[in-house]
Amino acid sequence: MKALIQRVRHASVTVDGREAGAIDHGLLALIGVEKGDDEPQVERLLHKLLHYRVFGDADGKMNRNLQQVDGGLLLVSQFTLAADTRKGLRPSFSSAAPPAEGERLFALLVARARAAWPRVATGEFGADMQVALVNDGPVTFLLESH
Repeated sequence: MKALIQRVRHASVTVDGREAGAIDHGLLALIGVEKGDDEPQVERLLHKLLHYRVFGDADGKMNRNLQQVDGGLLLVSQFTLAADTRKGLRPSFSSAAPPAEGERLFALLVARARAAWPRVATGEFGADMQVALVNDGPVTFLLESH
């Protein structure tokens, strides 16, 4: 699994003109599920999402995690993160998990995140979503669970 995380001041996702999920200060995580991913990858990725130190401490160093700053977590499925872009001028999605498996693992990630942290919001799997954010920094990292 992959997560493109962005430290945000605010982020929201809209589906069919209605706000599906929103957070204030925290992390927006765009989630890609690849073939071969399973429950251990979900657990590793969730651990990283909750504990990765990307928020500033009193000295301005990235030493604090999402839980330490009491931030929100917005999880948005994005299969395009599984694209292979090494060759040519068009992405290949052959490494992406089949939709049913991607949906199952994304739903598991959301359920485990909500059990571990009270401020979790999401988009809708497979929907046409519009994501808005104010990136704080900017700070953006690609996390992988492998």
